[in-house]
Amino acid sequence: MKKTLIKFSKGKGVTLVIVIAVVVIFFSILKKEYLSWDNIRGIMYAMSLTGTITCGMACLMMSGSIDLASGAEGMMGGLVCAMLIARGMAFPLAIVLCLLMGAVFGLINAFLSNVMNFMPFIATMAMSSVWQGVGAIISGNSTIMITDRAFWKIGATNLWIFPLPFIVMVVLLLVYGWLISNTKIGRQLLLCGGNRNAARLAGINFNKISTIFFVNNGVIACIGGIILASRMHNGTVGNVVGAEMDGMVAAIIGGVSFLGGGSSGMGVLFLGILMLTCFKSGLYIINLNAYWMVCANGVLLVIALIVDFLRERARLRSLKAAPHSQKS
Repeated sequence: MKKTLIKFSKGKGVTLVIVIAVVVIFFSILKKEYLSWDNIRGIMYAMSLTGTITCGMACLMMSGSIDLASGAEGMMGGLVCAMLIARGMAFPLAIVLCLLMGAVFGLINAFLSNVMNFMPFIATMAMSSVWQGVGAIISGNSTIMITDRAFWKIGATNLWIFPLPFIVMVVLLLVYGWLISNTKIGRQLLLCGGNRNAARLAGINFNKISTIFFVNNGVIACIGGIILASRMHNGTVGNVVGAEMDGMVAAIIGGVSFLGGGSSGMGVLFLGILMLTCFKSGLYIINLNAYWMVCANGVLLVIALIVDFLRERARLRSLKAAPHSQKS
């Protein structure tokens, strides 16, 4: 525990805590309602969706891949779940079928990226359009209402002061944090993303690792979509779409490299999710014009990519300097 705290204090954690504090103070000065309990609960609910999507996205980015269809996959998870429940299927079975569907989404992405050798960025962007179109076709581009009150409880239940979706997100972060730090597949994941040639020489099958985490990302995206459908009491083509960008930004802010490999731990990733959500919540609460909000989100993404670029360049410099320091 002591070593973890020391690592946290020397890493990006303290910087993110300071940035979050500045963001919170800034928006609370502009609007006192920012620190109201209703807004804090709203931030936790917003974090639950962004954080859930980020869990799958971050692991995939660590492996050196990316899935820009995550939002559309989450939309399909919530939409198909709503359609199945509306047709009388018990919601536990509907959820299981939708999670299996998410696994199929991941397999399709893995096939396009690893077998057809398409760039993951382009392949998954194309699949995002496909799933949005399929969602509009099967739903008639209409909202599917959910009347099963038992299903509503997934998105509305509170454990003490924390919404259940928020707790699900925290549990996922803890599970993946343990997985990456303490298991063979976690070490293989980081090696594949950090140095694919070294991973190949070590006998690691990159396509296998990539496929596992593409499938994982598809399932996680559908979990996020199902939870949102439960909270909103409906499934619609507009739900979740675009969440992949928030997931990517939160992951980069939380120390995951866009080029693969790097990770500062799930505690820092949680702070990245919190920082992004606090920032976006502040934009909403001050009633920023929608066009400026889109602009602000774009600027934040650019800043995150610049930080990632500088971080990666510093890492490469340190690696080049290491042999010289050893010789001296």
